[in-house]
Parts: sequence; structure tokens; C-alpha cells
Amino acid sequence: MKTLQLELRLALHSRLAAGALVLLLLLAALAVWSGLHAVSIQRDALARIAAVQRDDVDAVAQKYRDGGEAGYAAYSTPHLTANPPAPLAFAAFGQRDVQPYALRVRLLGLHSQLYESESINPELAAAGRFDFAFVLVYLAPLFVIALMHDLVAGEREAGRLRLVNSLPAPGARLWRRRIALRFGLVLAALLLPFLAGAVSAGAGLAATALVALGAALYLAFWFGIAAAVAALVRTSAAGAAVLLAVFVVLTLVLPTFVNGAIGRAVPVSKGAELSLAQRQEVHNGWDLPKDETMAKFFRTNPEWRETTPVTGRFHWKWYYAMHQAGDDAVAGKAGDYRAALTAREDWTAHSGWLLPSVAVQVLLHRLADTDLQGQLAYQDRIAAFHTVLRRFYYPYIFNDRPFGPAEFARMPVYSAVAPGGGVAVPALAALAILAAAGLAAGAIRLRRVQAL
Repeated sequence: MKTLQLELRLALHSRLAAGALVLLLLLAALAVWSGLHAVSIQRDALARIAAVQRDDVDAVAQKYRDGGEAGYAAYSTPHLTANPPAPLAFAAFGQRDVQPYALRVRLLGLHSQLYESESINPELAAAGRFDFAFVLVYLAPLFVIALMHDLVAGEREAGRLRLVNSLPAPGARLWRRRIALRFGLVLAALLLPFLAGAVSAGAGLAATALVALGAALYLAFWFGIAAAVAALVRTSAAGAAVLLAVFVVLTLVLPTFVNGAIGRAVPVSKGAELSLAQRQEVHNGWDLPKDETMAKFFRTNPEWRETTPVTGRFHWKWYYAMHQAGDDAVAGKAGDYRAALTAREDWTAHSGWLLPSVAVQVLLHRLADTDLQGQLAYQDRIAAFHTVLRRFYYPYIFNDRPFGPAEFARMPVYSAVAPGGGVAVPALAALAILAAAGLAAGAIRLRRVQAL
């Protein structure tokens, strides 16, 4: 214990080390506060949207006090869907900055509504939010470098290396103790603010522990690499230069190169193009014979084939058949679009087997349910709700049944599911393997320092 206290005093005696730890603690606290604030803003926005939704539905309901057409009720009544942030969203905001988290849908074409809300250019948001994940992935390694670059060279430059090697417990055991102490200090500076944020957000114990485990593995990798470099170089300046080069390559250059390669290998069209394609199909339907449109609709909805044929210039069943035909026409493109997005996500996750910065981001975003998988799951829930709307409205529209206040009161209401992510097991396994490899490299190189 006395030895550990001595090492702690030695580590904190350096103004650089003490200042770096305090700065990291402040940055982590600021990132957690920023994430909690962003989550609070989204929750407030959802509450305001829900209030507007209630006012709009009440206004439509007033028009149906004496009854009316079901088709017009379906056209004029918006139905709110929402994707509230998961408790851990504050730590890794992911795609919540670039994807809609609330969408009001009607009985119109689904695809034009799903993809018309791409209001933010993802390329402009590529820099990412300043959250806990950002501090962990991009800033924490720099603090590891600041604390580790002169681990061995500092002793050599001070003329103490021979003395260190002559101590009763010299060699690798001494370096391991120093590295473990610095590792604990950096991890504490990162996790103390995070744990406070997790308690404040009501995050689950298991998910919180997994985030902490991911952070520990990621730091372990960097401490192992830093130890290996520190054992190789002769001067502290050379150690800092080499470690910075490794940091730039592993966290900036290679992930950018991989992202570009994946983008070229798996091209993805924009969702707005799907929305426009669906709208164009609907617009074309106005110029087609009604029988042709209804025939397209009956191919996927044969249960309404025996209802009364459409006559006259306009009928709601023909109008909604046009929208459904538009959805059916772009269904293949929508499937290709989702498949391409999923393929990109999968290849990005695969790159995490070699790039720890990617692996830890995949792990955090899956735990926070802020990745592509979480967004696609929200779209699936919207699509399922849209099907519920069709099953509710179609019997009134296709059978020309009256639609009064009682029917209006029974309209389906979207229920937001309890938010929660999952565990990206491959990413966690990759982090464990990379951390073990990094620590092994550091341990092997430090053993040779003893023989110098």
C-alpha cells in the first residue's frame, strides 16, 4: 500500500499529469452534461409535439360531431409516432442528431412519409456531437499519451533507470504498477461523470456496467500500445511523437479510409429520392384509368376486390388505392435502400475487429439504441402502425360505412415502446481481443527494458 501511495504521489507530482487528469475529468463532465441537455431538449420537443398533436386532433374531432366521411377523416387526421431517447442516449447520441425522432403519419403513402423528414444533411453532422463517446474515443487516448509517453524515457533522461532496475522489485512489476495506477486514474476521470449521468438518466445497471467495461477495454488497448512504444524509444519526445502518429492513424486516418471505401463499395441513394419516387407514382395515378389503379391495389389487397366499383370523378377508396399502389411501386427500391444501409453498418462493424475506435463506438451506440439498427426499428414500428391504420379505416372507406364521433374516438393511437438498446457482442469481443493484444505487446516490450 505504501508503494502504491508513493507511486500515486509520484504520478500526481507532475503538473502535466495532474493537469491532464483534471482536464479530462472536466471534459468528461462537460460531455455528460451536454448529452443530458440534448436528451432533455428532445424530450421537451416530444412533449410540445404531443401538445400540438392533441390540439390538431381536437380540431378535426369538432368537424365530426355530426359525422362525416371516413376517407376525409383519414386524410385530415395526423397520428403521432415518437421515438423517445433511451436512458443511455446521453452518452452516445449517434444518429439521433440526423434522424427524425417524431413523425406524424396519415393514411397516405407510407414511404413518402417515412423519408420526407431528412431535414438535416448527414454530411454536415459528420463531425458528431460532443458527448461521452466523443471524449472516450478521440480525447482519452491523447491523455493516455500525455501520461505514458515518458514512462521509461523519463527515468532514463533523469538518470534513474539503473536505480529503478536495481530496486528490490524492479523490472516489469514496477512498470505494471505504474501503468495500472495511471490506468485507474484515467478511467476514474472518465467514468465518474458518466456514472453520475447514468444515475441521473435512470440507466440500467447492466447497460451502465457494459459501457464502463467498453471504456476500460478501450483504455487498456491504448495503455498497452503506449507501454510498448515507451519501452522502445530512447527519449520522451520520440515517445510522444510515435504515439501521436499511432493515434492519428488508428482513430482518424484508417476509420476515414475504411468509411470511404465502404461508401464506394456499397452506394446508397438518399431517402428523399424514395419519397419523391413514391409521390411521382401517386401523381401519375391521377392520369391513369381508375380501373387500372384499382387493379394494382387489388394485387396486394385482394380482400377488397368484391367491394362496390369506383364510379364518378372521385372516391376515397380510389385515392387511397393510388397511394398504396405508389408504395407498392417503390417497395423494391425501399428494400434495396434499407439493405444497402444495413450492409454499410455491418461492414463498419466488421472494421471494428481491427480498429478499436470503431469497435467501441459500435458498442456504445448499440447500448444507447442510437445506431442505424435503432432507427430502422423505429421505422418498422411506424410501418406496423400504418398497417393498423389501414385495417381501421379501410372497412369504413371501402364499404362506404358512416364515420361518426364514436368511430373517431376509437381511432388507433401509437404507443411508443420502452426505449432500450442491446449488446453488440462482436464489438465487445473485438475490444477484449484488441485490449489483450495491446497489453501483451506492452508487457513483452517492458520485460526487455529490465535488461538494458
